[in-house]
Amino acid sequence: MRSHLVLTVVTLAGLLTACAQTPDNAAAHLAAPVAIDTMVPGAMAQVHAKGMAVAVIDAGRVVYVRAFGRRNEAGEPLRDDTVMVAASLTKPVFAYLVMQLADEGRIDLDAPISRYLTQPLPSYPPQRPYPVWNDLFGDERWRAITPRMLLSHRSGLPNVPALEPDGKLRLHFDPGARFAYSGAGINLLQFVLERGLGLDVDAELRRRVFQRFEMRHTSLTWQQGSADNQADGYTSTGEPRPHPRRQRAAAASSMDTTVEDYARFVAGFVLGEGLSATSRSAMTSPQGPITTATEFPTFQAEVPTERRRTHLAAGLGLVVFDGPQGPGFFKGGHEDYAGNTWVCLARSARCVVLLSNDVRAEKAFPGIVASILGETGAPWHWEYGP
Repeated sequence: MRSHLVLTVVTLAGLLTACAQTPDNAAAHLAAPVAIDTMVPGAMAQVHAKGMAVAVIDAGRVVYVRAFGRRNEAGEPLRDDTVMVAASLTKPVFAYLVMQLADEGRIDLDAPISRYLTQPLPSYPPQRPYPVWNDLFGDERWRAITPRMLLSHRSGLPNVPALEPDGKLRLHFDPGARFAYSGAGINLLQFVLERGLGLDVDAELRRRVFQRFEMRHTSLTWQQGSADNQADGYTSTGEPRPHPRRQRAAAASSMDTTVEDYARFVAGFVLGEGLSATSRSAMTSPQGPITTATEFPTFQAEVPTERRRTHLAAGLGLVVFDGPQGPGFFKGGHEDYAGNTWVCLARSARCVVLLSNDVRAEKAFPGIVASILGETGAPWHWEYGP
C-alpha cells in the first residue's frame, strides 16, 4: 500500500507546522500525514465504517493518498488502487468532458438541446440506461432545456424517474426556474452528445479524461480485470452488498474508480488542465441559486429568501459555496452501500477526496474534512440533512 505521494521534505515540514496552527488560523491549516493516519481510523470506528480511502491535494498536487479498513467480508484490505463505486462523483468528470466540447465549439451550453437532436426528444424509442423520453409527449417545455441547465440541475427533470409516484418522467417546473438535483438530466445530456453529436461518451471519457490523468483503473462500466481488487459495499445497517457490475455507461453515476485515480483528476482539474480558463472558471462559478434547505428530497418547497444560504449555488457538475477560507466547491456521491465526497478550497487549491465502501462513513465526512483542511464552510447540513 502506498501511503503518500509527491510529499517532499519541504512540503512535509510545512504540513507539520500547519497542523500545529490553532483553528483561528484556518487559512493555514492542512493536517500532516501522521495526523491523518491517526484521525481517520478513529473517525471510522465511531461510525462503524468498514473502509475509507483518503486523498489530499495541495496547490494542485497530490500530497497524500491512503486507504483504511477492509474492502469485503473476507477481510481483505482496502488499498489505494482498489476499485470503488464513484456514484455521483461521475458527474464532475462528465461535466469536464462537456466543457472540453464547449471549448471546441462542438456544443453551445446555452443552445436548446433540440438544436442537436434529429427528431423531437419524446419520439425516440426507449433505450437503457436512459429514461423513457416518450413520457414527455405533450409537454413542449423540453425544447427550452439547455446543456447549462442540465449540468447545473435546473432542468425541472427528476433525479430518478423510477421514484416518481407513477414511475414516469416529467418536468416539475419550467426549465431554468430553480435548482432540483437531477441524475436524469445528466443522462439526458449524455443522450444529446451520443444521438445528437454522434459521440460515444464512454470512449470520449477514456480518451479525454482517463488517459490524460493516467486513471488506469477508472471506467464507466465494470471491468473483469478489476474483479480481484474491487470494494464491496455496506449499507446503513452494515449489510454487505457486492460490487455492482454495470454493463451500460451512465454519465450520472456509473463510474468505477480508485482514490489514486480520482485524486489525479482533481489535481488536474484544480490546475485547469485540458480546459480553457473560461470553462474551468464556469464549472466553479454560480450558475443559479440553491433555494432549498436540503438537497433531498429533490422537489421540496423553497425556503423564504431571508433563510437561504446566499453563497450556496449550483456550478456545472459541482456545488459552490463561500466559507471562512473563501470560495470553495464540492460534490458528493451516494449509494445505499457507498458514500463519497470531494471538497476544494479555491484560493489554496487544497482539496480532500473521500471514497468509502460503507454509507455510514458519510457521518464522519464533515469532521474528517475539517480536520484536514480546517473549517471550510462546506454545506454539510444541506448535503446530508440536519
